[in-house]
Amino acid sequence: MSEPLILGAGPAGCMAAIALASGGVRPTLLDRDATVGDALCGGFLSWRTAERLRAVGIGPIQLGAHPVETLALVAGKSEAIAALPSPGFGLSRRALDTALRRRAVTEGARLVIDRARTVRSGMVEGEEADHPAEAIFLASGKHDVRGAPRPREDDDPALGIRIRIPAHDALRAMLRGRIELHLFRCGYAGIVLQEDGSANICLALRKSALADVGGQPTALLDRLADMHPRFGERMAFAPDDTAIDTVGSVPYGWIARDTQRGLWRLGDQAAVIPSLAGEGMAIAMESGVAAAHAFLAGTDAATFQRSFARRAARPIRTAKLIWQVAETGAGARILTGVARALPALARTAMGLTRI
Repeated sequence: MSEPLILGAGPAGCMAAIALASGGVRPTLLDRDATVGDALCGGFLSWRTAERLRAVGIGPIQLGAHPVETLALVAGKSEAIAALPSPGFGLSRRALDTALRRRAVTEGARLVIDRARTVRSGMVEGEEADHPAEAIFLASGKHDVRGAPRPREDDDPALGIRIRIPAHDALRAMLRGRIELHLFRCGYAGIVLQEDGSANICLALRKSALADVGGQPTALLDRLADMHPRFGERMAFAPDDTAIDTVGSVPYGWIARDTQRGLWRLGDQAAVIPSLAGEGMAIAMESGVAAAHAFLAGTDAATFQRSFARRAARPIRTAKLIWQVAETGAGARILTGVARALPALARTAMGLTRI
């Protein structure tokens, strides 16, 4: 059995590497960054994600994660509070990915730093060298690699925006113990504290909303803050020079139901759940573990992909439906009203979006 190559040392790639190494295979982890950065999405860990991490010896609390017990759903002046089925955590991707990468290397994975240019059957062409492998695990997150693109079919695609607001006592008091989901006509924003007390704000918005303000992310954030007072209260703590990270054309709702020979799609390259569900990290990790186990059992990539697509279908479909309702003004108010009147129904929806 040849050594597999894993492209991307994020949660999906590292979990695949850990599982493969535990099964007696020494994988190569290929990543473009020698220093772990802070990826755009994934600052909240659901209870399912926390369970998966503990299974490989990584405790969110030990990493300093901020415990989260409740979800606050906000639409205009309305707010609904629902207890999470089990506690989740706010944790930066820098802290999480650093711990996962360290664990993967400790288990026996080989880390190679190079920027991938193209993926083709049996080969990843990098800027520094070519990396041949019969089995390639594609775990590049929301960013596509030439040779293995995902379809872009939406007339008004979604884009991701992320800012980090520095720690502040008043902001910490607002967000302590909760994750907030602010619903807008054009999308939504998730807000949660991170391990250092800063607030991670990750938005998924329609591209047309950005076009309406001349393509300027700062102007879009200012407009949303003006139109939605509770969101504006949080944004008031953001410094004028706050860095804004963006990623365009995110195919929310897409699922890979087939794949090229020898190419195992993981994480957002396998299934892209609208991030309002808070399940993207769990799907990423589960896809990595499932793919590794399938590989070790002698299953081919296409069979794995079809199997994982079936498992991802319900949470993806449920989250996409909620998103489509929420991004209409009336739908957001209805969802918030229902969640306030029937918190048990909100908990059921959380369960239906879990893999």
